[in-house]
Amino acid sequence: MDESAVVFEPPVATCTKICCLALNYQEHADEGGMEVPPEPVLFLKPPSALVGHNQPVVAPARTRHLEHEVELAVVIGRVTKDLPAERWREAVAGYTVINDMTARDLQLANIARNVPWDQSKGFDTFAPAGPYLATVDEVPDPQALELTLEVDGQVRQRANTRQMVFGLPRLIADLSDGMTLMPGDLIATGTIAGIAPLKDGDTMRATVQGVGTLVNTVKFRSA
Repeated sequence: MDESAVVFEPPVATCTKICCLALNYQEHADEGGMEVPPEPVLFLKPPSALVGHNQPVVAPARTRHLEHEVELAVVIGRVTKDLPAERWREAVAGYTVINDMTARDLQLANIARNVPWDQSKGFDTFAPAGPYLATVDEVPDPQALELTLEVDGQVRQRANTRQMVFGLPRLIADLSDGMTLMPGDLIATGTIAGIAPLKDGDTMRATVQGVGTLVNTVKFRSA
């Protein structure tokens, strides 16, 4: 079947939360003028932000500055709590691509006011994910994957998951310490350097080597 005839849903049937990691790559922290944190920094996106491959990302009228953030996402496969780092693989069903969409103008305004900035990350369609769930046998080493993001054919982001500050064992152990991870939950492991503004009609191609290429087009309600 031609892919253009397929309607892609998010690659998980159910999801109670999207766990996102901030500043988990040194060069991304550097481009924002921030220091890498001494511990993993978590923020959450609601499941209502999920949208599938080839579906539009729609920026609400309240924002004029939308940015892309390609990331490797871990898909949780079993109920997980208090899992030691050395057993991290027990929690993982597979991997997918996620694009951590951000209304940067709203985020920066809230940071300046010293108030939470979750809303800038959590609008509907702000967690495009897919196209598929790559199973663990298809991704033997998730810490050795090239990440790229192109906008209308121009490469904006390129790095490797080996450059994560906190790798998957630490992240899963830290997140499951006192918080239950449920099957279908996603861990967005942080973005890389190269974030930049998008305009109405831009097409993003977010690729994680061996996992897939996620394509979404941007629509601004303010356009």
